[in-house]
Amino acid sequence: MKLVVIEGFGKLETVQKYLGSGYKVFATGGHVRDLMPKRLSVDVKNDFQPTYVVMDDKKSVVDSLKKMAASSEQILLATDPDREGEAISWHVATLLDIPQDAAVRIEFNEISKNAIQNALKKPRAIDKSLVDAQQARRVLDRLVGYKVSPVLCQKIQSNLSAGRVQSVTLRLVVDREREIQAFVAEEYWNFFVMLSSPAGEKYKAALIGKSGGDKIKLSSADDVNKVKSDLNGADYVVQNIKRSITKAHPYAPFITSTMQQDALNKLNMSLRQTSSAAQQLYEGVELPGEGKVALITYIRTDSTRVSADAIAAAREYIGGKYGKEYLPDKPNYYASKKSAQDAHEAIRPISLDRTPESVKQHLNKNLYALYNLIYKRFLASQMSDATYNSVSVDISANGYDFRISGRTPVFDGFTKVYAVAEKQNDDKPDEKSSTVPELNIGDKQKFIDYECEQKFTKPPARYTEASLVKAMEEKGIGRPATYTPTVTLLFSRKYIEKSGRAIAPTELGCNVTDMLVRYFPEIMDVGFTANMETELDGIEEGGVRWQSTVAKFYEGFEDKIRAARGDEYTLKAPDEQTDFVCEKCGAKMVIKTGRFGKFLACPNYPKCKNTKNLDENGNIAQPKEQEVSDVVCEKCGAKMVVKTGKYGKFLACPNYPKCKNIVNLESKDGDKKADETPLPPCPKCGKPLKKITTRKATFYGCSGYPDCDFTSSDPPSDKKCPTCGAYLVVKTGKNGKYLKCSNKDCKYKQNVENAQ
Repeated sequence: MKLVVIEGFGKLETVQKYLGSGYKVFATGGHVRDLMPKRLSVDVKNDFQPTYVVMDDKKSVVDSLKKMAASSEQILLATDPDREGEAISWHVATLLDIPQDAAVRIEFNEISKNAIQNALKKPRAIDKSLVDAQQARRVLDRLVGYKVSPVLCQKIQSNLSAGRVQSVTLRLVVDREREIQAFVAEEYWNFFVMLSSPAGEKYKAALIGKSGGDKIKLSSADDVNKVKSDLNGADYVVQNIKRSITKAHPYAPFITSTMQQDALNKLNMSLRQTSSAAQQLYEGVELPGEGKVALITYIRTDSTRVSADAIAAAREYIGGKYGKEYLPDKPNYYASKKSAQDAHEAIRPISLDRTPESVKQHLNKNLYALYNLIYKRFLASQMSDATYNSVSVDISANGYDFRISGRTPVFDGFTKVYAVAEKQNDDKPDEKSSTVPELNIGDKQKFIDYECEQKFTKPPARYTEASLVKAMEEKGIGRPATYTPTVTLLFSRKYIEKSGRAIAPTELGCNVTDMLVRYFPEIMDVGFTANMETELDGIEEGGVRWQSTVAKFYEGFEDKIRAARGDEYTLKAPDEQTDFVCEKCGAKMVIKTGRFGKFLACPNYPKCKNTKNLDENGNIAQPKEQEVSDVVCEKCGAKMVVKTGKYGKFLACPNYPKCKNIVNLESKDGDKKADETPLPPCPKCGKPLKKITTRKATFYGCSGYPDCDFTSSDPPSDKKCPTCGAYLVVKTGKNGKYLKCSNKDCKYKQNVENAQ
C-alpha cells in the first residue's frame, strides 16, 4: 500500500476516489509542527535557528501518521501547492526521516483524476527554497509578535498583539479614517443645458470648459449665475462630431483577491463566507452517483496564468455554445504581477461541462453563487471583445464648450456571459448617455433650459473587506493565503469593526497604530513591508539565504525594543480605585481593562491575584454555574462540562489542565448545539463513530482510526439499504431530511418519516 499525505480532511474522500485501491490517503489537518508556543523559539544568536515541536493538538495525528508510514511501501507528500504546503511536506518528511533529496513531493492544482494521475508520474524532491521562504516568514512574524506585542501590553493594555502584516494592514484602515475626519468638503456645481436638435430631439449637454481648452471651475452659485449671464441669448452650434468604434476587453480570470472583491460587490459575501465556500468548491462537493467532486482549481493564487488544456477546452466550448464570432482569433493571455507565483493557475472551473445550473440543486446558496461567478468569469476571459459605436459631440456657445457623449452596443462579446457594472462619478459632469441624437456640424441647437446641480466633494470611502484586500494586493502587503486571516484577526482583536459594509478602526486600533508608528516606523511602513515580501519571493526563487534576510531585518531591532520599553510614554488608562474590598487581602480593588473589557483586580498583584468580572452596569458579575453534561471523559472518567469557545459550544473535562480532553458539539449545519441523534456503530468494524470538526470541514470517522479507516461526509444511520445492503446516510434536501444509500452506484432514497 502506498501512502499519500494531504492537508485538508475535506478533500480526503475526493483524493482517495481518484487514487484507487492501491493507495491510502492521510490528512494532517494543516501544520503538524510549529515553533514552540509561549516562547520565542528562535535563537537570534545562532543564525536565527528555529526550534520546532509537534503541536499539542497534532500529537495523536503524528503518531497515527508514523504507524501508517511504517507499513507503507511508498510515501508521497501531496500537500497544497504553495509555500505553506511545501513547508508542511518538509515537516512531515522530517518527522518520518525521509531524506531531503527523495522524490516524494507531488502537487496538483486541481482535484481531478487527470491532475492527480499526472502528479503521480512526476514526483520530485521537496523544494527547499520554498520551505526557506516560509521559514523566513514564520521567523519574522514570530520575532515581531513576541518582541513588539509586550510593548503594546506595557503601553496600552494587556493581551494586545502586533504582527508584521497585521499591523500595517491596520494602519491602512486608521490612516483612511483620519483622512476622512480631516477632509473638508468643497462646493462645486455641475452645469448642463437642455437643448433640442433641428429634428426636435431633446437632450442634455454638459459644460466642459471655455473655448480654446481653458478649464472652468464653478465653486458657488455666483459662478453659475455668471455663466448663465454670459450665455443668455447665445447660439448653440455643433462644432465637432467624433465617431469611433471602441472596444471593451474581457477581464482576467479570478485570482484570490479579485474573487474576494467580486464576491462582496456582486454577491454580498464576506471574506470568511467567500473563503469557506471556495475551499469547499476546491475540496469537493457531494454529487449524486459520483460522491465528492471538486469543481474548481486551487484557490490561493495571484497568477492569471491558465493551462493550455484549459484554454483549448474553453475555446471549444465557446465556439460550440455561442458561435465563432464570440471566439477571438488567438487565445487571450493576461499579465500577472511580477511577484505572482506563476507555477499556479488562475481560479477556474475544472470542467466547463459541469455548468452551474447542472449542479445548482446540490449546492447551497453561497456555493452556487460563487461557482457561478467563477465559471462565468473564466469563460468570459477567453471570449471576444465587446464593441460599441461611440459618439462625442462638441457644441459651443458664446465662448463656452459643451459636450454630449454616448455609446451604443454593436457586439456584446464577453459581456454576454459576464459584465461588471460601471461606477458613476459625480465629480465628472460629462457622464455618458446611452444615445446621442443625429446631429451635423454647423447645426444650431434650440436652447430649452439650464440644469445646474450643487455638489460637494466627498471624502474617500472607508474600506470594505473587498477594497481592503484590493489595497493589500496593490501595495504588496501579504500574499493570497494571508488576506482573509489578516483581516479576520484584526476583527477578532477588536482593532477594527464593521460599520454597515464598511470597516472602521476602533479607539483601541488607533492607539495600537499610533504606538507602533511611534516606536517602530519601519515595521509600520507600507513600502518596507512590501519590500520584505519581495525579499521573501527572492528566497523562494533560490540563491538567497533566508537567515540573511532575517538578519537584515533584525539589525537594530533589539535597540528599538529596549528604547520603547524604557520610554515613560503611555496610553494606558490609570487604574480606577473602587469601594470593592478584596476579600483575600483587604485592599480596595481597582478597575483594569483587559482583552475582554473591564474587570476588578487587586492592587497588590502579584502577591494577591484576586480578580472579578464586571457586568455591563459595572457591578460584580455573578459567576455562572457550569453546565454539567452526562458525557463521561474517556481519558479520566469525570463528567464533562459545557463551555463556549470561538467555534461554538463544546464539552471540556473539569480536570483541566491535568486533563485537556474536549469534544466538539457544533453540528454540521452550524447550529451551536449537540447532535440530537446518537451515531450508530461503525459500519465497517463496529466500534463507536465520532463526529470530527475542523476549521474547513465536518465529517464522521471511526474511533478505531487508523486501524479502521471508515469516514463519511454525511452522518451514517443504523439502517441498511434494502436494495444493495450498504449503510444509509442522513441527508437534508429541500423537503427536509431523507435517507440515501452510501453506495454511489445505488440510487435508493427514503423519507425519514417512512423509515422504520
